[in-house]
Amino acid sequence: MGDNTMRITKKIRDEVLSKIAGEDASKIIDFIKDKKETSEFIIAEKTKIEIHRTRMILYKLFEANVAAFVRRKDKIKGWYICYWDFLSKNIKHTYVKLKKEKLEKLQSRLEQEQNHQFFMCKNACARMNFEKAVDFEFKCPECGELMNQQDNSRTIEFLSDSIASLKKDIANS
Repeated sequence: MGDNTMRITKKIRDEVLSKIAGEDASKIIDFIKDKKETSEFIIAEKTKIEIHRTRMILYKLFEANVAAFVRRKDKIKGWYICYWDFLSKNIKHTYVKLKKEKLEKLQSRLEQEQNHQFFMCKNACARMNFEKAVDFEFKCPECGELMNQQDNSRTIEFLSDSIASLKKDIANS
């Protein structure tokens, strides 16, 4: 997996958090990153994110293994409260995992592009493979225009370049 020299910048961290749990995830992590066991209610209050949304984000971060919590019963109110921590050491692993998932999707798409013919009308309303185009008798379901075979060599080239770039990123991670 490379020489382990990749530095996780705030930009990369925020990109990972956003992919895992949306834009507000960075706001939550910025608040708890230097604290220990922060109450979900304090997090919601200080970040001004509604409590149910805060919990949803925190649980997504937990599922991705970049946040952890302990549950304790409130002695006065009698309900359970979760206290959260940020697991910064796991961001790099999650970053690489997301890159690998993206690589798999691109490779699958490249395979589709290389192994199928695609058809499109002159208005670019719809794009479909040969089998689907046959079903529509090569007439666009949107505008009724005749569908012609599309030259997808630029798409294949773009996907190939993207795959090569991602493989390089993963190797350097």
